[in-house]
Amino acid sequence: MASLLARYAARIRGVISCYDRVVIIGTLPGLCYAAGMTAYLAARGIRIFDYPRWAEPLRDQLRAHAERVASENGLTVEFIRKFKTFRKEDRVQAILAQRGDHPGLVHIFSAMENCQSYQPWHDKRTGRTFLRPDSGKCLHYYFYFIDPDLGLCYLRVPTWAPFRLQFYFNGHQQLAARLRRRGVACTLVDNAFVEMADWEVAQRVADQLSVQDLHQTMDGAVAAYCPVARTLDLAYHWSLMQVEYATDVVFGRREDLQPLYEALVRTAIHAVKPDRVATFLGHKLTTATTADLGTDFTTRIEGTCIKHHFGPAAIKLYDKFGRVLRIETTANDVTFFKHHRQVEQKDGTTAFKLAPVRKTIYSLHPDLRQLLLAANLRYLAFLSELDDPSTGLKALDKVTRSVEDHGRGYKGFNFFAATDQQLFEVLVRGEHTISGVRNQDLRRHFPGKTTSQISHVLKRLPTHGLIKKVRRTYKYYLTDFGRHVALAGLKLKELVLIPMLCSNPT
Repeated sequence: MASLLARYAARIRGVISCYDRVVIIGTLPGLCYAAGMTAYLAARGIRIFDYPRWAEPLRDQLRAHAERVASENGLTVEFIRKFKTFRKEDRVQAILAQRGDHPGLVHIFSAMENCQSYQPWHDKRTGRTFLRPDSGKCLHYYFYFIDPDLGLCYLRVPTWAPFRLQFYFNGHQQLAARLRRRGVACTLVDNAFVEMADWEVAQRVADQLSVQDLHQTMDGAVAAYCPVARTLDLAYHWSLMQVEYATDVVFGRREDLQPLYEALVRTAIHAVKPDRVATFLGHKLTTATTADLGTDFTTRIEGTCIKHHFGPAAIKLYDKFGRVLRIETTANDVTFFKHHRQVEQKDGTTAFKLAPVRKTIYSLHPDLRQLLLAANLRYLAFLSELDDPSTGLKALDKVTRSVEDHGRGYKGFNFFAATDQQLFEVLVRGEHTISGVRNQDLRRHFPGKTTSQISHVLKRLPTHGLIKKVRRTYKYYLTDFGRHVALAGLKLKELVLIPMLCSNPT
């Protein structure tokens, strides 16, 4: 089977795979959980019930620092009052249109948002005083800046302990910045490349992500915009919160992609079953599977999108500008994906075995990149099957042609023959799906046929790969291929032939 990329090679400008949206969480070790903060305060002789008093000067320091940074850069901190109706991205893009895209601080937002916190607590039963997890609201600052290596980023800084940061960058903007430094011309529109001087060079650059450089950039942002880390003499630990990895197939014209995209989406909505979704994402469905799993189809201003989700992971298909076919795998919890790596055992020894991906930013390259890319490529292979009629033609030929087994001929099946249609209807009945079908079951539905004739039918079906026999029984079950054939035959009759003939009576 030729791949979709090979069949449409003349219409495709290029293909590029890279990270898209990446959101990273920064936490202060020892302060990011209630027991750790309790121990931190106790070690410094601070009463547990003085936790708010200890945190208030740090809050004031962050507020004063944000105002000072804004003043030094000729900016005004913009407070967001109606957060749900305000899009920071649109405001930043409007500023960039006037400012330009040179490195440096772009804008600062502030907003009251939910934050992690702790509540002092005294347990009368044990006599212990400690902090327990809580949540509240505090002022947050969003520092938007352009980094020479990452492009447009932001650092979200809460003003209340334990000061859990959020850092964002976009892999497409990062790649564009690196390509321009190398002298590779490219055109990036809304996080999608539509033109590229050299697609192969671009892919090699995308595959060379330096997590060490990313780590240094985030630490630099902390030094510039979050002075409490220096005050507390602590360094932030960075872990992955949300990661998107996209594979873009860039077509030359809208007219080249749109007919193909519409056909793929229309077919994928019906063709992708739960086990397929799990397979795309590198999992297998078992009886123990409890995660939410399904497919959603949405219509947006930009176009349509089909999304297959399984627990905290999803794979999406959509078009951008009518020219870019994007397959994108998203992980809201990277531990959903597993790979073989060195694992430290409880006894202190290490073993090489299958284990969840670690949340550290150092999983970005190469481990997580390889896993997410593999998911995209599996979905692309599936789309190639949908778009390639040769697979269907082979299946149709297998069902309809006559075959010979041990010197005896067995004719193929005719989707228009009443007897074959009735046979398909019997095979897909619920009781036969559960308990299997036997000779005597078919005789009840075909009273005019003898036992010998029914036996011939039961021999004809497996020679075409439609049913299989359970060993040491007289029961037969539909194969996966047989189920597809039977359902296709019934749909052809009920959904196509009868409605069309009713609309055109003789």
